[in-house]
Amino acid sequence: MTVAQLNDPSPNDRGFIGKFVQWFSTTLGQIIVSILVPAGLFLVLWQGYTFLQKANAPQIVQVIIAIVWGVGGVALLYVVTNWLVMKLPKKMSKVLQPFVFVGPAVAIMGWYLAIPVVRSLVASFKNYLGTEWIGLANYKFAFTDPRMLETFRNNLLWLIFGTAFSVGLGLLIATLADRSRAEVVYKSIIFTPMAISFVGAGVIWKFIYTYKGTGVGIQEIGLLNAIVIAFGGTPQPWLNLPPWNNFFLIVIMIWLQTGYAMVILSSAIKGVPAELLEAARIDGANEIKAFFSVVVPYIQGTLLTVTTTIVIFSLKTFDIVRVMTGGNNGTNVIANEFYLQSFTYTDAGKASAIAIVLLLLVTPVIINNVRQFNKSRRGF
Repeated sequence: MTVAQLNDPSPNDRGFIGKFVQWFSTTLGQIIVSILVPAGLFLVLWQGYTFLQKANAPQIVQVIIAIVWGVGGVALLYVVTNWLVMKLPKKMSKVLQPFVFVGPAVAIMGWYLAIPVVRSLVASFKNYLGTEWIGLANYKFAFTDPRMLETFRNNLLWLIFGTAFSVGLGLLIATLADRSRAEVVYKSIIFTPMAISFVGAGVIWKFIYTYKGTGVGIQEIGLLNAIVIAFGGTPQPWLNLPPWNNFFLIVIMIWLQTGYAMVILSSAIKGVPAELLEAARIDGANEIKAFFSVVVPYIQGTLLTVTTTIVIFSLKTFDIVRVMTGGNNGTNVIANEFYLQSFTYTDAGKASAIAIVLLLLVTPVIINNVRQFNKSRRGF
């Protein structure tokens, strides 16, 4: 057999290859290949991770291989999928190409967000073991139990006072710092708490509110009580004084979130055209009137976005309460009650119902935020 005969495929092979090429050139064939090839590549990546988990190689080797395999594999998956989609007809390619890049993110979000929500919704209609259907009993508990009503009241306090003071102080500081030569210094000081975790902030402020009690030889180490004693007052157990202890906890949120509000609002204020402010002053408006008549309306979109973001935080606040009081002495909030029902009382049904209630409370705020974002985009 000659080399030419080896290189030249047989008539049957040519027929098979020709049929495959012809089939691949059809829209249906390209769609099927566009689905099968990425799916096969994904399975190969998945099997690689499975093999790596079972391997007895040193941990550092596993980490390096996982990074290379993961990053390289995902890059290859995108490249191959994009190449296959580009082979489709132009109209179909234009429609499918965005899903090549957005699809994996949507799939991951669906797996880690949508599916847990559905499972929680189903569990909220079952008993504490999840073995029997009990209807709306868990939701009745969520809206009628005195402890739950207390959590709604406390979250309302967080929402109103925490949001109002965080946004108000952030706006005030942003405006005043914008007129100062030491703007960077002032903003850095106010923004520094944002670098601290909520748990860390809770630990810091717990030392500020510490109360040792009364008695011979007892020395107060809490900063707030030390100040009270210095002015001749009597030390107080600040975190055991309902309902004021809720406000002492809200102060921590204000301390953390004011820096965030200040930075975002400061950027918006700098974007206000100087011509508008100058025109307001020429018309006889003083600084305060010009601020509320020109600056605030101009940054309304940013102001609303910052407000809704802090509202969401106030509704799902957990870390500060958990670290400071554990929800005792009238300071319990919805997220902490969910934690207690799930991990302390092991009542999956009530915990799921509370989670769904919290989701329902947060959802309207998120929807409004998205609408405002879309409006701002259309404005541009």
